[in-house]
Amino acid sequence: MFETLKKIIATVLEDDSLRETLTLESDLINEVELDSLQMITFILGVEDAFGVEIVYEDLDLEYLRSIEAFMAFLNRMNQEVV
Repeated sequence: MFETLKKIIATVLEDDSLRETLTLESDLINEVELDSLQMITFILGVEDAFGVEIVYEDLDLEYLRSIEAFMAFLNRMNQEVV
């Protein structure tokens, strides 16, 4: 999951070198600096890659404070669907 998220971020930002520098602690807003349009593109990429539908109202800002927090959010979503 982590590698897929790094790939999506690198694609959105058009910077393949990010795949080598992103960590689980990377903050999607303050460090990666995804703007609002890039964030939507990122979310759409995540939905396509993982076959999920993210309800934007459920996407709390805290889930974007690190890639690890976002992964936990995705895992919780998958558990709720099952």
